[in-house]
Amino acid sequence: MKSKTIKLLVIITWIGYMEVKLGVSDSGINFLNEGCSNYNVSSLSNFNTNLNATFGDLRAKLNTGNHFATAQQLDGADGVYAMLQCRDYMSSDECIACFNAASIKIRNCSAANGGRVVYDGCFLRYERNDFYGETTRDANREYCGNRNTSSPETAFQTTVEGLLRDLQTATPRINGFFAASKKEVVGANNASVYGIAQCVHTIDMTGCLACMQVAYTNLQRCPPKADGRAVDSGCFMRYSDRPFFADNQTIDLEPFLKTGSSSTKTALIAGVAGGVGLILLLVGLFAWFKLSRRKSASRGNILGATELRGPVNYSYKDLKSATKNFKEENKLGEGGFGDVYKGTLKNGKIVAVKKLALGQSRRAQADFESEVTLISNVHHRNLIRLLGCCSKGPELLLVYEYMANSSLDRFLFGKRQGSLAWKQRYDVILGTAQGLAYLHEQFHVCIIHRDIKPNNILLDDDFQPKIADFGLARLLPEDKSHLSTRFAGTLGYTAPEYAIHGQLSEKVDTYSYGVVVLEIISGKRSSEMIVDPGSDYLLKRAWKLYENGTHLELVDESLDPNEYEAEAMMRIIEIALMCTQSAPALRPTMSEVVVLLKSKDSLAHRPPTRPPFIESEERAVIQDDKSTSTASSRSNATASITQVSGR
Repeated sequence: MKSKTIKLLVIITWIGYMEVKLGVSDSGINFLNEGCSNYNVSSLSNFNTNLNATFGDLRAKLNTGNHFATAQQLDGADGVYAMLQCRDYMSSDECIACFNAASIKIRNCSAANGGRVVYDGCFLRYERNDFYGETTRDANREYCGNRNTSSPETAFQTTVEGLLRDLQTATPRINGFFAASKKEVVGANNASVYGIAQCVHTIDMTGCLACMQVAYTNLQRCPPKADGRAVDSGCFMRYSDRPFFADNQTIDLEPFLKTGSSSTKTALIAGVAGGVGLILLLVGLFAWFKLSRRKSASRGNILGATELRGPVNYSYKDLKSATKNFKEENKLGEGGFGDVYKGTLKNGKIVAVKKLALGQSRRAQADFESEVTLISNVHHRNLIRLLGCCSKGPELLLVYEYMANSSLDRFLFGKRQGSLAWKQRYDVILGTAQGLAYLHEQFHVCIIHRDIKPNNILLDDDFQPKIADFGLARLLPEDKSHLSTRFAGTLGYTAPEYAIHGQLSEKVDTYSYGVVVLEIISGKRSSEMIVDPGSDYLLKRAWKLYENGTHLELVDESLDPNEYEAEAMMRIIEIALMCTQSAPALRPTMSEVVVLLKSKDSLAHRPPTRPPFIESEERAVIQDDKSTSTASSRSNATASITQVSGR
């Protein structure tokens, strides 16, 4: 009996040791939330095989000491993309233990084609589509502890705010996107606040900063609670009045806080000068927001909608100065929504400033701020970033990140024609599909672009694509026809059901995307007509070559045949033709396009059908556009300017 008691004590002691070792009692396997997709896989056995394979790959990478890993398995119809990230302050053993718990917990999603599990120490996620570039999809998730701080509330609130603000600024600038720090609570005996912030490695500095900003805002709702966490697709932020990482893991944030930005300095001065009364007022407001938030928001699903934050408001005077009074030599281009100018802000940052050609109607003024707020919250590595706006001036202005390599059409048809290698072209094809899939299915509001073409696909320094002008159709006056070539699409890229009948859906973008892919492969414009009698425009020619099994005759002659595999090239041409099929229902969704591009399976079971050849209808549309009576009056179009649906 005595022997059994001793053995039991040994077991209990070992379990207790393991809980401390694995972080169960603190920051490791403390469960926060889980979420599952509402859509199921088509083949459970195929899906489970792929899921198990990705989890095996993740485990292998963790065993080598990694704290961040991605893996993908795309065999069959139910491909899987997976991601695992542990907090960098954890040991390798703790990271693996957290992954073990998460990989078991996430099986609760059963046959769902997407799921995620979040712990204090790690998160695990899988999806059918590539989600690696997401930043703020779940931006309304904060988790506040149950315990109030023992420090004076006002001093504690001020310390938390200062620490999180520093983490927000510094983390995107630190290699590896991880920071751990602590601050002493002024006026409290030996009391400190500990905090960490972390972004996933698959987003850039801009995306990390955007995610940090939302996390910082959300965590302001937690004090006077002693600890809190903010969880998002691309980042994690946490604070506590108790240490949850070792002192030797703290990082000196000071070198990463020197931004030269007057806004940061102003915020610091305001925070100090506001006085106790202002701080108490803010604490009361935070508490009120938190209470109303809890009443209105469901805690059961982390796949909820994003809480929108507004863009930076620039003064018209500053933007006028940045562009040298919108000087002609600073003009980057002209688009359907207005001219774009290169500008240099006071802090030296180079931006692109778009003058919206929407007039100053009452509707434009009323809708501008709310719609721009929506657009500014779209964060994806393949979408151009809207930095801010100006609505207080003679014109409505939008401020975007600047792309030094300009637009894709310059490399396909302009001065740098033929300079893109196949690898670069494929990256553009895939990245554009990923950006559209995010707009259509992954952002909490469905945004239909309506004008996908090479001019609206910009290239960054690494020739990665970023889609421009998304969401701007939402700013159109109601009386603008869907057939207006200036505002709502470009002939040659516009799907026939939209151009002729005004029927709008995400498949309109799919059609345009298919045409652009053919242009990228061929180096020819979709509307380019060869003078020779009997010659065809691009889409018609591509279809004839496909029917004859001579796909490769479409490929740009400037491409080196050694740069690509013939079968892979033929497959991409077939995917483009699938996107341009007559019936919208036959076209794949953009998320399906991403899967098809990354999969090596044969498309024999899903051959494309003949695309619509609307040469005569296009000419009629052009004729009507030139006449005083618009074609829309005869087309009986009932579609709205854009389709919006809650996710």
